[in-house]
Amino acid sequence: MTMTQQAGARAAANRHGKTMLVKHADVLVTMDGARRELRDGGLYIEDNRIVAVGPTAELPQTADEVLDMRGHLVIPGLINTHHHMYQSLTRAIPAAQDAELFGWLTNLYKVWANLTPEMIEVSTLTAMAELLLSGCTTSSDHLYIYPNGSRLDDSIAAARRIGMRFHAARGSMSVGQKDGGLPRDSVVEREPDILKDTQRLIETYHDNGRYAMLRVVVAPCSPFSVSRDLMRESAALARQYGVSLHTHLAENVNDIAYSREKFGMTPAEYAEDLGWVGHDVWHAHCVQLDDAGIELFARTGTGVAHCPCSNMRLASGIAPIKRMRLAGVPVGLGVDGSASNDGAQMVAEVRQALLLQRVGFGPDAMTAREALEIATLGGAKVLNRDDIGALAPGMAADFVSFDLRQPLFAGALHDPVAALVFCAPSQVSHSVIGGKVVVKDGQLATVELGPVIEQHNRLAKALYQAAA
Repeated sequence: MTMTQQAGARAAANRHGKTMLVKHADVLVTMDGARRELRDGGLYIEDNRIVAVGPTAELPQTADEVLDMRGHLVIPGLINTHHHMYQSLTRAIPAAQDAELFGWLTNLYKVWANLTPEMIEVSTLTAMAELLLSGCTTSSDHLYIYPNGSRLDDSIAAARRIGMRFHAARGSMSVGQKDGGLPRDSVVEREPDILKDTQRLIETYHDNGRYAMLRVVVAPCSPFSVSRDLMRESAALARQYGVSLHTHLAENVNDIAYSREKFGMTPAEYAEDLGWVGHDVWHAHCVQLDDAGIELFARTGTGVAHCPCSNMRLASGIAPIKRMRLAGVPVGLGVDGSASNDGAQMVAEVRQALLLQRVGFGPDAMTAREALEIATLGGAKVLNRDDIGALAPGMAADFVSFDLRQPLFAGALHDPVAALVFCAPSQVSHSVIGGKVVVKDGQLATVELGPVIEQHNRLAKALYQAAA
């Protein structure tokens, strides 16, 4: 640490505000500009931000809270850029176990039509608990179905309760089967109502400040469930308020065929025509994005949420992530909904991203550190943030630790960073978000998980029976 950094750390210690010292990490992965990996590393935190990063011996040695990370790997909190958290209520539904995307959706819309506000809140809590325990500290959630009085507010309440940094995406569907869309007519909304509620949510909840815990995203569901007008008006609304845009795009070959038949364009051309490209836009999947689409996204800074487990589960294909990254496309990682992934384990998703690229494009298609970078810095860029994804002075105090003394790491301590990705997926020992401990010694610290899971299972059973 330089003398200037040391002076800054001492000054921070003398200011009012809660301080935290993280010390003696076996390895601390910064993901900073130099991609430092510090042995016996540590962090000094004041309130919700990092003040100093370096070897433990060079940090202030006292703080209000001290976390001794001997035997642990410490990394920036992982960032999940695509999810449908309500789907944790419908994992492994028999009718959708062996279908591709369109058939999978058709079979599940009739189940999701019976969702309630309580189901939305409890499923969000469950999904976030799973994410937190697997190393995720920031997550987006794309909620696009609102039956029986459900609102995005139900998801937001859960995020505040559990303590996760949250990008709440106000999804929507307006084109039902009678108008040539894929969703059942009972689960679509009127477009004026969609836009009015989206504006309400932005004005009520969106925080554009640095270290924001909650941001609202404008997110019509997909080209096969909303109109061109809604896409254009949603983009205009988002840019009026300075918020991000998100949707699904080019997920499988049927998605491509639908776009060509209905619009006479590829999905990427359709997105460009509607104004859905730019640094404030990210698209989920893009498995079938062509070379022209990759060039467009790179030129405009348009992001991609890569969801390898979901793409495998639905046999959508292998997204050309290496080509995207070489071209300069921002790429983050997403677990997608638990009905198409059936899990929300972030370290598992990092591992799968590496393995799937190697299956498709060779053993040098992705390294362990590249996969980890996609899940941290990549996710931050996709979400249009510069305050998360790395451990450096001035960044949000979001980090997680993994106990390297577990059996799954045995024999791999010559490179703990690669081991985190190559070895069996691990759960976190600690998770800190905005300087607050959310997971401690492998246990969720903000909510009692047992009753939540019991309530979740009861609601899942009721939801499935209602559609039988």
